[in-house]
Order: sequence, then C-alpha cells, then structure tokens
Amino acid sequence: MTNFRTYRPSVRVGNWREDVTLEEDSLRDFLHRKDRGELSIQRTGLLRQSILKPVSLSVSGDGCLRFGETVMLVNSGGTDLDPREPCSLSIVADLSNMSSHSQASSDPGLHGPCQVGGASSLKPCVRNALVITSVDGTPDGELLRYEQSFALRTTGGFAGELYLASDHRTFQKCAKRSRLQEVSLVEQLNFLCWWRVVYFDPQERLEQEGCPVQGNLKVLISHCKTNQCLAALANHELWTPFGKEYEIVAHTFLDSHKAERDSNHWLFVTADPGQEEQSLLQRPQASDDTYENGSDIKAITDTPQEAES
Repeated sequence: MTNFRTYRPSVRVGNWREDVTLEEDSLRDFLHRKDRGELSIQRTGLLRQSILKPVSLSVSGDGCLRFGETVMLVNSGGTDLDPREPCSLSIVADLSNMSSHSQASSDPGLHGPCQVGGASSLKPCVRNALVITSVDGTPDGELLRYEQSFALRTTGGFAGELYLASDHRTFQKCAKRSRLQEVSLVEQLNFLCWWRVVYFDPQERLEQEGCPVQGNLKVLISHCKTNQCLAALANHELWTPFGKEYEIVAHTFLDSHKAERDSNHWLFVTADPGQEEQSLLQRPQASDDTYENGSDIKAITDTPQEAES
C-alpha cells in the first residue's frame, strides 16, 4: 500500500487545472507560430538574410548616370584634418517594419516609414542599393542631368520600393541625435521625395547646369523643397540592429569659403564593368588592399578637375 499513488495530474481541479491548460495552450501556440515562421528569432533571421542579400549594381559604359539604374550612394569620407570613414546610405529596419505586401501574398517585405543610416559596409546589397527614379516623366535610360529633379527608391521585392524623403524639421519630427532635418524612407512618392544633383565645385556650378551627371565622382544631393543637402554626421552615431552607424540628415554644412563640407559630399557608385557583382569601390588596386580598407579613396573621389591636375 505504501507504493500506491492516490494522486494523479488528472484529478487536478480549479486553479491547478487552469495552469496546466494554459501551459498546454502556450506550447500549442508556440509550435503553431514556429511552423509558420512567426517567431521573433525566425523573423529576425529572415530580416537579416533578406536585407543583406547581394545586389548587382548597374554598369555605366560611358560613366554617365541614367534613370532606372541601380546605384549605391556613398559618402566620400573625411580628410586628414578631419578623419572619417566612408559610409553608404542604408536602410535601418527592424521587425516593426516587416509585413506582407498584401493579404494574398505571404512574401515578407518592408513597409515605411523606415530610418536610414550611414553604414561602414560598402558591399552592394538590398540594404544600400537605390534606383534612380524619374519624377517628371523622363523615361528610363535617359541621362540624369545636374539640377534635374529625381527620386531615389529602394529595390523591389523585400525592400518594398520605398522612397527617400525629407521635410522641414519640427519639434515633433527631427533627427534623433543631432535634432536636424530628418531623412527617412516612405511608401508614397510626392514632392518630399524630390532631390537634385548639384555640381561639386561652386565656381563651375552654373556652367555645369544641365550637363550629364558622372558616376563615381563627388557631387552634392540637394532636397528640392528645403534646399538642404544630404549629409552624413560622423559626430552623431546611432546604434542600429546592424551595429553603430552615422546619422543621415538633410543639412548644408559650409566652411569659411562658403563651400560645402565633406559631410555633404556623395558618390553615385556603379558596378565594375569587368566584374558586375562588385562595385567600383571594391575593385582591386595596385596593392592587395581594396577601397574598403581605405587604400585608394582619392582615386575614386577626385573630381575631373582634380584628376587632370
């Protein structure tokens, strides 16, 4: 009689039975969400895998940029007096930005608004690939010219075709760290998404108006509504799901000569014609180092006048 069990889980009643039922329901819900891939750890892995997927940039035969081309927007970095690593304008997204494009499709994708940041990685991927988009009816394949309005959007598929936008800063809407004019990615294309390319040298800016924009050279990217230039702030860093990155804002920084500072200098980076899966920034130079290691920054960022001299 001493080995006979008079108590079994089946005789539990009241709160005891309620606790057992809740545990069974929680386990059943967990297994159901796991089978559908809805767990946070699964969604986080899918986000990183999808957003870091390599992308092939467009190849420019004559060096000029055209509407419809896929490029990477890279800040040229600092100088010897103000050292700062180059960075690429990249999507900053988390699980709150993931959703299905439609109820009929279960394919995940990003929805706006999304933040942007200056990532140190210069490898072309879904996160930093942008498409030059027309806003005035110019067909794809036509040359992009200085002072011509255009839009920058993310690639299709997982990136969701979001548009780079900005607006005047307010107390409720501004950059988190610097409190300057915020830059983000939105779903709807409107006047807030209009940008224009400004020639790098202020003394020849008027003469270059209407000329084709050359890729892989320093330019300024000005917001049409606010007339503020895109900038990467090295002294304001953000912690993102992808690490520490520079804050991206729309603000024109001028030096004592009324010329834009290095934080406003950008490059439209295209693919290497000899190897389309990598950008010109990754092309091996005379040494074994690449641009990502900081070896040949000047060769890429020189303007035509500087290169001739």
